[in-house]
Amino acid sequence: MPQVNRGITQPLILSSGDPAEALAEARRLAAAAVCTGAGDKPCGRCRACRKAAGDIHPDVITIRRQSDDKGRLRREITVDQIRWMAADACVLPNEAARKVYIIEEADKMNPQAQNAALKLLEEPPADVLFLLCVTNAEQLLPTVRSRCAERRAGSASAVADEEAEALAEGYVRALSSGKREELLRWCAANEGVDGRAAAAFAACARDALADRLCGRKETALTARQMLEAAALLERCEDYLRVNTGVKHIFGLLAVDSPVGGGKQRKEP
Repeated sequence: MPQVNRGITQPLILSSGDPAEALAEARRLAAAAVCTGAGDKPCGRCRACRKAAGDIHPDVITIRRQSDDKGRLRREITVDQIRWMAADACVLPNEAARKVYIIEEADKMNPQAQNAALKLLEEPPADVLFLLCVTNAEQLLPTVRSRCAERRAGSASAVADEEAEALAEGYVRALSSGKREELLRWCAANEGVDGRAAAAFAACARDALADRLCGRKETALTARQMLEAAALLERCEDYLRVNTGVKHIFGLLAVDSPVGGGKQRKEP
């Protein structure tokens, strides 16, 4: 059987003002989940990647608004569609080691559909990944958002400079060390960056955690720890928008960040 990066199956919300941008990011992550090539995923060359790109991979399923009997697009994603997805998610994959469900315009799920998805998102079946594409995550119920990681598709963090990426990876390593003193040293060493760099780091660090939550990279952190860290980083981004001092931000990270319990495993 091909070696596939199974990783963590934490549901992920992908938000963008451009629905096509969020969907493109979801398809890229879906291809990475089913990719059977070596090295970076998606490789774009293996049979699984080609089928995912052509939207014909049997283990990459898109849930979207349906048309009514007059051919008009319905306003909402219905509870019946989510119940079908829940039942189908319990069926083993056809070809890949994982199944991926992309919920296109997930913020158009009606409240009943969102409530029906709660248990599925909280305890996903083994080797199943859920990707929720939205233009406005605020349209999702808080109970849905609390069960998912969040990532801005096509955001500045996706093209963050090397400094922001290095800071983000350093922060994740400090969290994964299992040592509070290592996190304190990291925060003290980097609290002198300016506001722009701090904002870029926070966004990039959230993306780094999202990569680990959806299985693209391995980590010693638990899903709960990563979700708590991502929520803290989002708070820091909010504070930076109202010109909170950078030293205060890094002090908050030093005090409130969840520290992991062991040595980080080698990343692919």
